[in-house]
Amino acid sequence: MLDKNLYRTIPGLPLPVPPIFLGTAMAPLMQCGEGSSALLDRVFASGVTAFDTARSYGRAEEALGAWMESRGCRSDVTVLTKCGDIRNGVVKVDRQVITEQMSRSLDALRTGCIDIFLLHRDDPNTPVEEFIDTLNKAKNAGLIRVFGVSNWSHLRIAKANRYAAEKGLSGFSVSSPNYSLALQLKDLWGGGCITLSGPENADARAWYRKNRMPVIAYSGLGRGFCSGRFRAGDYEAARRILDSYACDGFLYPENMERLRRAEILAEQKGLTVPEIAMRYLFGSGMNLFAVVSTSSPERKL
Repeated sequence: MLDKNLYRTIPGLPLPVPPIFLGTAMAPLMQCGEGSSALLDRVFASGVTAFDTARSYGRAEEALGAWMESRGCRSDVTVLTKCGDIRNGVVKVDRQVITEQMSRSLDALRTGCIDIFLLHRDDPNTPVEEFIDTLNKAKNAGLIRVFGVSNWSHLRIAKANRYAAEKGLSGFSVSSPNYSLALQLKDLWGGGCITLSGPENADARAWYRKNRMPVIAYSGLGRGFCSGRFRAGDYEAARRILDSYACDGFLYPENMERLRRAEILAEQKGLTVPEIAMRYLFGSGMNLFAVVSTSSPERKL
């Protein structure tokens, strides 16, 4: 059971937020839109009351919405969803995309208000002013509580928030990049995936530490690389266990070495490899929340 003392406040949200979000992107039952109630019941009972989904995650929004309605628990959970089109690696996010996909998300989630609404990618062809103005309009209408971005550079966030401050508007207040003990060494899905991992991103991590913006880090366990289900150096087992995206993004010698060190620390401290990986995340000094996925009610997050 997740300790309630670990929950934290995100300004603008009515509930304290657990340090772990359940990610729905890797849960097949969520994506197909049915049969996920047992998983969601188990996760909720464990104290994980925050859920990360998106328009592009199959029927995950529908599955989450149906579960919340059937359990009568909408007021007890924090819902994060995302919008944006990515076709052949080209991102399309503008006023029309935001408005249309937000409406679809509200219907799918069976709710009148989304707690955290993110732009899934940055569209450099859309000025930051259009993003800020559109999202403020939705917030003022009560359709969303707080808004932010996923896979945006900290420099582009800062530019948008300068405009918001100049106009007396709300700015981006949440960011969801990748961050993990395992380095994400390839853009897995196209459209400009952003990671905070590695020495080359030290400036970005410093910016987040300074600004205390909540970082909701996706692939917190390296899309299963740090799950402890295979040993360091065992590439054959890794390829059996990891999906193609995880193999493309994480299955490299640099990460096998990081996994080897995590195994040593786990043995020394009487912990599991996932626990070591989580300690790495929460020891970053950033205001960090981790998105972690599971496809089975029996598997611990």
